[in-house]
Amino acid sequence: MSGRREEILDAALAVADERGLEAVSMRAVADRVGVTPMALYRHVEDKAALLDGMVGRLLAALLPSEAVENQAWDERLGALARACRAVTHRHPWAAYLLFSRPAVTPDAVRAVDIIYTALIEAGVPEPEVPRLERLVSTFAIGFAASEASGRFASGTLDPRGRRGRLPEGELPGHSRLAPWLDLPVDLTAEFEADLDDIRRLVEAVARRQD
Repeated sequence: MSGRREEILDAALAVADERGLEAVSMRAVADRVGVTPMALYRHVEDKAALLDGMVGRLLAALLPSEAVENQAWDERLGALARACRAVTHRHPWAAYLLFSRPAVTPDAVRAVDIIYTALIEAGVPEPEVPRLERLVSTFAIGFAASEASGRFASGTLDPRGRRGRLPEGELPGHSRLAPWLDLPVDLTAEFEADLDDIRRLVEAVARRQD
């Protein structure tokens, strides 16, 4: 990546951090860099390419270190998922962008390839690898998006208020689970438990061919 293109993408990330993803435009980024909008087109052909570049820049932060690359497949998947969650903690708008843009830049494709390689090493049949990659990616980005959007905020995770507004007996599942639903939620522990479940699912898919 050229130094100027890198500067442009960093400026786009800064605009999104300060004013939200909807504020990202060629003009806003050009103003941030200190050039005219036309000067950006030598490095980023249009806004779609700018957004794709931002996805690549975000996913570059997920790429594992050499130490992680030498770990077992499940540890590499876990490291990638945790890095995705950390990125959305730093950039709350990032999950929406990751969900809405395809992985087309070199860094984005490398992130997907890490998942492919881990699943192959786990013994997943090759025809099943793309499907499981989508499942793993959707879990990691979806969990992060729910945190960033406030869907997992303490008030939304507590069903007592909702139960109180509905007729008695209308929510049998909630009534049965009330002792568990009323407990405080540790999202980090839940995220790690979800990763363990995904590992077991991958192993189950791998065993199907035995």
